[in-house]
Amino acid sequence: MKKFKNFFRMFFGFIFFAPFVAWAIWLFTPKRKMVVAIIDKTEITNKGQERISLDWVLNYEKFTKTTTKLYNSTNDYFGFEPLKGAQYRLKGLENFSNDQLEQLSNICDVAYFTDTYGVYSNDLNSHINFNERSQKIYGGMSSQDISFLEKMKRKKKLILTEFNDIGSPTSAEIRSQFESLFAVHWTGWVARYFENLDTTANKEIPRWLIRNYLQQHSHEWPFLNSGIAFVNQNDQVEILSSESDLENTVPQIRTFEYGQKHLNLPHFMKYPYWLDIMTYNDSINHAVAAYEIYTTTKGANILRQNGIPDKFPAVIMHNKKDYKFYYFCGDFCDNPIQHITSYFKGVPFFSWLFYDSSIPDERKSFFWKYYRPMVTKIFNDYYEEINSKQKK
Repeated sequence: MKKFKNFFRMFFGFIFFAPFVAWAIWLFTPKRKMVVAIIDKTEITNKGQERISLDWVLNYEKFTKTTTKLYNSTNDYFGFEPLKGAQYRLKGLENFSNDQLEQLSNICDVAYFTDTYGVYSNDLNSHINFNERSQKIYGGMSSQDISFLEKMKRKKKLILTEFNDIGSPTSAEIRSQFESLFAVHWTGWVARYFENLDTTANKEIPRWLIRNYLQQHSHEWPFLNSGIAFVNQNDQVEILSSESDLENTVPQIRTFEYGQKHLNLPHFMKYPYWLDIMTYNDSINHAVAAYEIYTTTKGANILRQNGIPDKFPAVIMHNKKDYKFYYFCGDFCDNPIQHITSYFKGVPFFSWLFYDSSIPDERKSFFWKYYRPMVTKIFNDYYEEINSKQKK
């Protein structure tokens, strides 16, 4: 009985003191200066949701913007800054002269474009349906963004971009410049898995998506369960239903050998959020991973008729001496995680407590098992590279 009581005392003591120990270890972990230019044009709440995964990694790994200052997840980015009420401030690169962009590219080690979709009038009005389209206030990749990326590429700095950086509302001209600069191409299609396609129950399905599908398909919406919606830039909508079109309803990311060995990634990972269908020049870039859509014969016919592939890149990489570039073909940086957990060293070992991967549309597991190890490895490798150059 005494041994039993001692065990429980030790167990509860560990539970009580473990967070303090983890925080103390994080606190005394050495800081590492690596200047990251973060571009986020879709911030509407001051919570940094569109870049929260990046902010988490920077904080947990103790990467700093100066030799002493950690990144401030509220202020340290370029883009749209919401103020009180419906007020806001634009602090994107559009305000920079060419000389200022040159100076910024000299200072920065990394450029990460987390989201350029932008902010729309409904986003700033809580009484209006945010899932309906409205007038753009700010958004889209700009000529100044392209100029900054060109300078970063020329100086062989690390560049990371992802879903919707070149989609709507970026102009065709700017998109073409980006595609030429990095040898990638957007097909015009985006997609997302929905666990529930019942329009009366799932309010996350965009109203415009429903409306466009009805107009294009005899005003019929025969979906009540899960499925994948495909949306083209010309507003065409196609939906694959789990009832008849899909064998595995959630898109899967298959990671190839390089990603498994060098980026610490699992062979397979579900991805139930927004993604874009990209192609790339394989003489210049390399696919680290690819999405796979598992269809029935009927589903395969729907994709084929609309020129939509069932396999397409998920992570595109150019990692050579001339420059370093990654395109994440999904909204990888936006995950429902808590920034506070980044202050506790060792927390990834307990990450399994934070999610239930059996839930098809949960996204926390993607952060812990895919985004965090991948971006951490990319940053750590790059930091070692630039640090070794500085010592020479």
